[in-house]
Amino acid sequence: MLQPPPIVLSFAASDPSGGAGIQADILTLASMGCHPLSVITAITVQDTVGVESFLPLDSEWVADQARIVLEDMPVNAFKIGVLGSVEAIMTIAEVVADYPNIPLVLDPVLASSRGDSFANDEILQAMRELLFPQTTIITPNSLEARRLAQENEEDAEIFDLGESAKSFLRLGCQYVLITGTHENTSKVINTLYDNKGVIRVDEWQRLPGTFHGSGCTLSSAISAALAHGMSVSEGVYEAQDYTWNTLKSGFRPGMGQYLPDRFFWASNEGESDQK
Repeated sequence: MLQPPPIVLSFAASDPSGGAGIQADILTLASMGCHPLSVITAITVQDTVGVESFLPLDSEWVADQARIVLEDMPVNAFKIGVLGSVEAIMTIAEVVADYPNIPLVLDPVLASSRGDSFANDEILQAMRELLFPQTTIITPNSLEARRLAQENEEDAEIFDLGESAKSFLRLGCQYVLITGTHENTSKVINTLYDNKGVIRVDEWQRLPGTFHGSGCTLSSAISAALAHGMSVSEGVYEAQDYTWNTLKSGFRPGMGQYLPDRFFWASNEGESDQK
């Protein structure tokens, strides 16, 4: 009997458009040679334009979904996306705490691409206190990094992204990847940090259009790379390269944003050009 592929368990909300959320995770993980396990944290009503409604699942349902598959199959990595509620964060933190040697990738999705909010201050604080100390790598974009680094409303907003990264590392994250899609730069600049400072800086051609699910794709791709046994630095680069190609081959199926083509390599038009 053949050995199973690496298994990645993703905690995320459902996106019926297939652009982001658990659907994006499943597509990405499968494309990168992993078997995806899925735990739904919330149900959304959304399309490629934006989110209309958001319903967090009961935390017991979140726990039961995770526990039953974890008792059945060995997992090589965890990926966390939209969390839905403080109760869900508490539940997920308890679950992953039982597997301290499994890499955990945290994508702190605070809002949709249009700006629809997924997280209030209580959720942000619970993430900092319960998940950051268990996180192998956190993958905020620059807007999320600045908001997460502002622990109290009275705090001045931290504009320096390096200082934001340091604040996450002090809370227990081993690595921080801050993406620069939202920055006013000619190229997209992504920076990986650890406690010693900057590990790598990667620059990518800025593509036209706006995309739904690019952050989910990147964080899931990092999870897949770690599940395959890559180092964090190597996995971060491979995930960026994969994600950039999904965006380069992106398509616009509806009236809103473009979606990444996670199986770009399977089509005749899927080229592996870089930078």
